[in-house]
Amino acid sequence: MTEPPDATAADIDVLLIDDQQLFREGVRVIVDAQPGMRVVGTAADGREAIRLVDDLAPDVVLMDIRMPEMDGVEATRQIFAPERVARRDKPVRVIVLTTFNLDDRAAAAIRHGASGFLLKDTTPAQLRDAIRTVHTGNAVLAPQDLTSLLDHEFRTASRPPAAFSSLTDKEREVFSAVVRGLTNTEISGLVFASESTVKTHVGGILRKLGLRDRVQIVVFAYEHGLA
Repeated sequence: MTEPPDATAADIDVLLIDDQQLFREGVRVIVDAQPGMRVVGTAADGREAIRLVDDLAPDVVLMDIRMPEMDGVEATRQIFAPERVARRDKPVRVIVLTTFNLDDRAAAAIRHGASGFLLKDTTPAQLRDAIRTVHTGNAVLAPQDLTSLLDHEFRTASRPPAAFSSLTDKEREVFSAVVRGLTNTEISGLVFASESTVKTHVGGILRKLGLRDRVQIVVFAYEHGLA
């Protein structure tokens, strides 16, 4: 469900969280070498990550999933706690870093607000593209991988909240397409509307359901048995 990165994107401030210093320094060099990106801070545990997100207001957090003291799942949950989100002037996106593909902890982090995950052996180009992609509000894993993760994470589903009934027929059509992993371009052809109109519908869905981005639309669908 990723869309092409915007080559004209503004500067992206990145926060890097990992308990291995050598890995942190290596990733820092890679990110700082990318046009329009800079690492504004690093930390070795989840507690420090939460403090730095509050203090530095980064655009994207690269979050190791397995750390002592506090792991990446709990740190992500606290970063996206409603009271913290309400205090921010701009959104923050989290990319989970993991050694294992389709990691259960990665699924939990996505449920709490992360925009996807990357394996630690990813290439510099993949890392760069992932940072730019989540900065625009999209996911950094293939739709089938997201489906596999959430199928395992949500064994039971709750009834949709009343807000879901406020979606128009067209918004529900767009909602279903986003859940299937379609890009705005693909949705445009499906619903016979311009891409700008599709973006408007997506914005309406996010606003009415109180969600942050497209990834959370997919999580919402699985959480409420709408996938």
